[in-house]
Amino acid sequence: MLESQEIQKIIPHRYPFLLVDRILELEEGKRGVGLKNVSGNEPFFQGHFPGYPVMPGVLIMEALAQVGAVILLKLPEYAGHVALFAGLEDVRFRKQVIPGDQLRLEVELLKLKRGIGVAQGKAYVGNDVVAEGTLKFAVGPKLEN
Repeated sequence: MLESQEIQKIIPHRYPFLLVDRILELEEGKRGVGLKNVSGNEPFFQGHFPGYPVMPGVLIMEALAQVGAVILLKLPEYAGHVALFAGLEDVRFRKQVIPGDQLRLEVELLKLKRGIGVAQGKAYVGNDVVAEGTLKFAVGPKLEN
């Protein structure tokens, strides 16, 4: 299990763009499960349907991509690099995500070749799939600390 500080050592995201609170399971280079607690005081709720807060679907996909980046960047050959979001395919938003929900973010790396990765991601609230899609990544430059 990885906590927020450990996740921040792997991917460069910081508040308010770090959308994964914890990594619950990790098989490096294969799959991972992350957790996002959706709070009513998230900055995006101020402008996204005020009075009827709904988490933007693109941010759910970003959270899935961040779990995918951790899976990829935990591989020794990519440690210290940045994973860039390269595309989305077959995205479906199934249910609304609201304050108080807990997102379970499951990502499986399907293909990885020369720094280009393809993954399948599903976001759940309880047993319900709320969003899913195919994520594409490109390994970018090594970050300097």
